[in-house]
Amino acid sequence: MSKLNEEIICKGVCINETLTDDELRSILSKLDNYKDKEGFGLVCKKWLDLQSTERRKLCARAGPLMLKKMAARFSRIVDLDLSQSLSRSFYPGVTDSDLSVVSNGFTSLQTLHLNNCKGITDKGLVELGKGLPRLQSLDISYCRRLTDKGLTAIAEGCPNLRNLHLVGCRFITDETLIALSKNCRYLEALALQGCINITDTGLSSLVGKCRKIKFLDVSKCTNVGDAGILSVSEACSSLTTLKLLDCLKAGDDSIYSLARSCKNLETLVIGGCRNVSDESIKSLVFSCNHKLKFLRMDWCSSISDSALSCILSLCKNLEALDIGCCEEVTDRAFQDLASSGSESSLKILRISSCPKITVFGITKLLESCKTLEYLDVRSCPHITEWDCDQAGLLFPAYCKVNFTGSLSGSDALIDMFV
Repeated sequence: MSKLNEEIICKGVCINETLTDDELRSILSKLDNYKDKEGFGLVCKKWLDLQSTERRKLCARAGPLMLKKMAARFSRIVDLDLSQSLSRSFYPGVTDSDLSVVSNGFTSLQTLHLNNCKGITDKGLVELGKGLPRLQSLDISYCRRLTDKGLTAIAEGCPNLRNLHLVGCRFITDETLIALSKNCRYLEALALQGCINITDTGLSSLVGKCRKIKFLDVSKCTNVGDAGILSVSEACSSLTTLKLLDCLKAGDDSIYSLARSCKNLETLVIGGCRNVSDESIKSLVFSCNHKLKFLRMDWCSSISDSALSCILSLCKNLEALDIGCCEEVTDRAFQDLASSGSESSLKILRISSCPKITVFGITKLLESCKTLEYLDVRSCPHITEWDCDQAGLLFPAYCKVNFTGSLSGSDALIDMFV
């Protein structure tokens, strides 16, 4: 026990009479551990009240009455998570009535998570638009009843919006993008995966005024093609992440436009874009080789050794690469790795269903990739565990090699960048 504590006990001094509220808040702010912060509020009622007013983030599963009590107690919350889990959803879940309480009670909110809240409608979003002018980040992914009406209300009422996630909101159309362009010029991240009614016209309207976008996900937006991506790349030169998974209308013109305008691109997902060729990929590599970290181009059937060799030789900061089902790739793509003069930073490589790659190619890969953590060789007929043992291949001690399994199965090490 410290001398200060001993003196306080001996003199019968109450710490709440010695320290001001500001000093107690200062102590609370220095507690990094979540459990320590919770323990702070268990000391006495005064400390609990201070803890409540200083709390900034809250994750809750509650109805309107409890939300009202939480709003009164946690008056300075800026980050609220009401998302529902797919495996633990509850009935009726978050409703429009709950959003009305949020709008009136949590007026300082900057971040709101409503992922998978299938019970909310445009009526609830209209309420949020009226009461949350400071909102900067909103995730309403898989809230499948929402339409342009609710999103327009959000755009008009939340002009400081920077991050908006609308994954799986299939009723959203270009009208939402037009509303965002008119009202949310600070927008930096927009996720539209599976919004099948979004078109090139909508993207062009969006970037007419939203020119600060760094993250854009239009995966599975089947009406998006080269024209829309060209507009985005020309308007948003600060773009660092672009996801075009299964955008069948996107091809070489999209890649060339990115190479010309988006020199800071770090993540590119073009899986399933079968009209992308070696030449456009090489153009992108020459432009972005120092920045590119994550590249997914599985099922790009026109990609061959020429593009892959260029990627492996020049993209020294590349950490994850997926060329699954690129059937024209052979061992030759890996032969120049050792002669490039420096080690690769590659940690994750997926070459599943590449029938022309053999153990020889993997041998060349391992000579330069000392940091490899995950290698997926499923359905590669010439790369089996027995073949690797016979060749005496030595994988890094911490490297997981996936020889078998379903290609349709989810893999966290791959999903983390797509």
